[in-house]
Amino acid sequence: MSALERAGLGLLHRLDPETAHGLALRALQLGLAPTAGTVTGARLRTDIAGLTLANPVGLAAGFDKNAIALRPLSRAGFGFLEVGAATPRPQPGNPKPRLFRLTEDRAVINRFGFNNDGMDSIAARLQDRPRDAVIGLNLGANKDSDNRAADFATVLTTCGPHIDFATVNVSSPNTEKLRDLQGKEALSALLAGVMDARAALGTPLPVFLKIAPDLSDAEIADVADVAIASGIDGLIATNTTLDRHGLTSAHAHEKGGLSGVPLFEKSNRVLALLYRQTGGQLPIIGVGGIASAEDAYAKIRAGASAVQLYSALTYHGLSLVPEIARGLDTLLERDGYASVADAVGIDT
Repeated sequence: MSALERAGLGLLHRLDPETAHGLALRALQLGLAPTAGTVTGARLRTDIAGLTLANPVGLAAGFDKNAIALRPLSRAGFGFLEVGAATPRPQPGNPKPRLFRLTEDRAVINRFGFNNDGMDSIAARLQDRPRDAVIGLNLGANKDSDNRAADFATVLTTCGPHIDFATVNVSSPNTEKLRDLQGKEALSALLAGVMDARAALGTPLPVFLKIAPDLSDAEIADVADVAIASGIDGLIATNTTLDRHGLTSAHAHEKGGLSGVPLFEKSNRVLALLYRQTGGQLPIIGVGGIASAEDAYAKIRAGASAVQLYSALTYHGLSLVPEIARGLDTLLERDGYASVADAVGIDT
């Protein structure tokens, strides 16, 4: 991290977290944030669910909810981006404050509640996207929807022509009863609707399912069964957690989803279990607590074919992205692997 980036982070941390987040996005739009360009190499180039990535380090959904900083983010060293979540209609989300830094725990709690500009505005921005980047969209449902399951297909129908992959997000803890859609019957019906919408697009758009880290082993087995039967292309493990074990920060008991370092081991356990349950049939994107190349490598060794990060940017800045990608290349070389794929699941 440069002295300038360190000073910028210091100033942002003096502000309300949501205000700071907005300013960080504005800095990206104005070209004031560090951009490393493409980070790639023979070991880093990754194929997952039909997507070809320059490197396996992606941006998790939630950082750029409304797809307003696609170009600068595509030059920040990421191998792929995921924006959103997008819902059919715009919605303001939950009341503020709804974003909290847990500095001592290197963590974040949010209870945004799918605040976004709605699928039409987001689709218009995605239509003008950089074509040399791999960009996906997190699909969400409106809080007051009469048919939340149908909302996911509706967003995919509208935005699908402008994206490279889509993620079904039934695992956010901040929309009441949304996680109920992870049950076997409800999830099967929801994914059937999404896959019908994908088929109507006429393009082989990869569809991922993002799950919560708080599921029981039996529930994880059900998710794995449904995922394979549905014909989706991959899984994302995991979303934020409701668990507060071991936290020391003043905001530890705020309601919402916890992300960052405390989520690392919990998300890795779910990742490894999913990898075993699916027998490696479906690629998995590992998310949760990544703050170093070693963290990313641990997720790959646990069964992830690619990884995503977000919360660590709060504490380490955007320069962390190329640092992780290059560090991962070094770790693969150290252990004699010619590609990321060679290391997937070796500890599982």
